[in-house]
Amino acid sequence: MEKFAELVKEAIKAREKAYAPYSNWLVGAALLCKDGKIYQGCNIENFAFTATNCAERTAFFKAISEGEYDFEAIAIVGGDRQKGLESYCYPCGVCRQVMSEFCDPDEFKIINGISEQQYQVYTLREMLPHAGYVKGGNNEGNSFFGNKV
Repeated sequence: MEKFAELVKEAIKAREKAYAPYSNWLVGAALLCKDGKIYQGCNIENFAFTATNCAERTAFFKAISEGEYDFEAIAIVGGDRQKGLESYCYPCGVCRQVMSEFCDPDEFKIINGISEQQYQVYTLREMLPHAGYVKGGNNEGNSFFGNKV
């Protein structure tokens, strides 16, 4: 699909901005909002590893901080600084959990790319089955406080 190829292209551009002096693993993400806006994100490492932010969350937090809450898809690319994009880069569990807060699990698409011509497409539910989703999914989400959200 042409839209997904364009999103992968934007993720590749975002990857160029990654700050990864410790792992040398550069990740880029491009988040497509339902209104057509695209927010880029890159990984931003920190010597205190838990302070590191993934590319996917960077893109989501940028969009949310601008008032966007309706998302259609995200493209993710990642690879070693020297070797480049050789294999697929999948979102970590924390990023998948952030997606589950804001995205319909059966409609939101996760595109893992190597190039504009080579990518895989999954739904959020395929990537994170059996989760407590907040959006969509027949209100199946439960908050940590035990109440339905």
